Amino acid sequence: MLQPKILQVCPLSDKMLCLHYETGEIKLFDVKPYIHGSFFGMLEDEKYFRTVHIVMDGYGIEWAEGQDIAPHELYELSIPKE
Repeated sequence: MLQPKILQVCPLSDKMLCLHYETGEIKLFDVKPYIHGSFFGMLEDEKYFRTVHIVMDGYGIEWAEGQDIAPHELYELSIPKE
């Protein structure tokens, strides 16, 4: 089953993403556990981290060099923003 579409992704401090879904949900996703190795390690750079954008008609996100996180992980492992 597909997760709801992402309408907006906002990079936050401390390597967090704020995800706005078509359902009205706003969720926070911690990218820090993914930042290791040379490819994903590029996300350590704050300017680069902020290149995150929506892809796949709203079902995913990625960075300028192609790093991405599976849509189900984004949805299932994020926490509701209070």
